[in-house]
Amino acid sequence: MHISSHTRTLTRRTLLGVGGLAALGGTVAAWPRLAGQDIPGRGEDVLRVAIQGTAQDAAARQDLADEFTAENPDIPVRIEAIQAVDWGDFFTKILTMVASGTAPDVVYVATEGAQLFAERLAEPLDDWITHDEAALENYFEDVHPSLIEAFMYQGSLYVLPLDFNAANMYLNLPTLERAGLDFPSPDWDIDEFEQMLRTMRDTAEGGFVPYFWTNRLFGGIVPWLYANDTSILTEDRFSGGDWLWDRFYTPELTAERRGGYRWTSSNVSDPRVVETFERLQGWVNEGLSIRPEEGGGNSLIGLFASDRIGATPAGGYWAQGLHENGMSDEDVDVQYFPRWRSQRHQFGTAGYSIMRTSERKEQAWRWLEFTTRKESMELAMPVPTTTPTRRSMVDEAFYRETGPRNWKVFYDTLDDFPSSGPIPAPPQQAEVENALARNVALGMSGGPAQLETALDRLDRELTVAMEKSS
Repeated sequence: MHISSHTRTLTRRTLLGVGGLAALGGTVAAWPRLAGQDIPGRGEDVLRVAIQGTAQDAAARQDLADEFTAENPDIPVRIEAIQAVDWGDFFTKILTMVASGTAPDVVYVATEGAQLFAERLAEPLDDWITHDEAALENYFEDVHPSLIEAFMYQGSLYVLPLDFNAANMYLNLPTLERAGLDFPSPDWDIDEFEQMLRTMRDTAEGGFVPYFWTNRLFGGIVPWLYANDTSILTEDRFSGGDWLWDRFYTPELTAERRGGYRWTSSNVSDPRVVETFERLQGWVNEGLSIRPEEGGGNSLIGLFASDRIGATPAGGYWAQGLHENGMSDEDVDVQYFPRWRSQRHQFGTAGYSIMRTSERKEQAWRWLEFTTRKESMELAMPVPTTTPTRRSMVDEAFYRETGPRNWKVFYDTLDDFPSSGPIPAPPQQAEVENALARNVALGMSGGPAQLETALDRLDRELTVAMEKSS
């Protein structure tokens, strides 16, 4: 089967203009190293699949690659792990590889890069999906439409999501017991949460912090903005998507679904955004929360496991890590994010995309279709280091060894709060996240006047970023 490509022209100027890559002019000589051209065998005739991670992460996917090649002996696969600080750094390295002519065929893309890839790098999957409709029916029946729409852009789908995580609230159970507190109900609200933090603080010994959060798009201030029924960017939807919704889902499941999320301008002037920043700054100043840590919070699991943190937002990806750090379901549990004006949750998701520059698109599509099968996903995700997008995989057996007891919230978040949405990540995601991180750090480190300064600057920087051509 051959399906015509929707490839757009990828000029060197276009690629170097994204995410600060214009600054690479002085590093052209280093491209072979950055892009891996100097790695032996890189030019072999194989399907190259790039993931963010280490050589150990690539080795963990080798069984999946071997199963695929056993079924498709004409398509050898190489899993290429690219080490990066975060998703933004990973995307920058992929862009560098494209600019140097050494791009992979397939890339594992998270929500943070969904629209960047859709706008510039990835092949739309619409024709492939409609052609192989029968093979994909079981996949779509098993995957919540919220996760699908997160990877739609202007009505087309660019990624088949395989794993996701919503920002739920993890709670340290010994800390709750020490404070004489019961585990919260699913419909708890922000006032109950705040009082819980105060009680934890007042009954704790030194070196304890009630609430820990990271300074990034996922799990930072954004979940509180969503709960307060607002966001840093104005949010709309693209039209379209009916070609998929009508084919795979019932109308009652997709009545509110469209052709993907559309973020257009700064929304920082919304009073609810200001209110959210003020509330969290108050927690910092009152000793209920740390000043947020920028990045992924690498020290967080250890601190939580040593009972030095009472609560923190995270997803199902934490289950295995906490288990490996000695925590059982008697030590930790998880609940929905607290309600404010709404109980809308934030989530992020990820899956494979086909690069427009690839000369192996048909082979790449066979890889994508193969990885959506339940047996393939079970091979790729044998333990809960993330939440599978297939509902049927998120069951008691999956969490039997690790906990938490309330594991059902991981998928039920999507069912119980269908308005939950993805990380606000337009094609200018790098500029958006950098502006947010800078100004959250500034705003949370001073008083009301400094917070006002930080919000004014955030509004200006987001306005500039969103006015740039994507």
